[in-house]
Amino acid sequence: MAEITQILTEEDYDHALTRMNDIFQAEIGTPEGDERDALFDLIEEYEDEHYPIGPPGVIGAIEFYMDQQGLTEDDLIPLIGSRQKVAEVLAGKRDITVSMAQALHKRLGISAETLLQETPVSVGASREA
Repeated sequence: MAEITQILTEEDYDHALTRMNDIFQAEIGTPEGDERDALFDLIEEYEDEHYPIGPPGVIGAIEFYMDQQGLTEDDLIPLIGSRQKVAEVLAGKRDITVSMAQALHKRLGISAETLLQETPVSVGASREA
């Protein structure tokens, strides 16, 4: 099979993924292992350009950290202010305030950059803390 040297189209990308699957278990230092390593770089470059993954959203980050730490929505009440505010934040109907972000950062370890990023708020939703 011909070695893939660049990925320019979706067809090239699909072919590269198929080839990667075929040689994924190749041993380091073998020709197939070297091909796998080069192919990995090509696939990664193509994906970065065509399928970029942005930073996590505020809600996704909070839910991820809650899951990692075994927390419930009730555990967020002291950090956010009330059961209703927690529900509104997690539903995307309320923005995170600076004081909420500070508390969430301190308790959950979520970066301030993630917590304070611009987020769309539902039409008609409250923006008050």
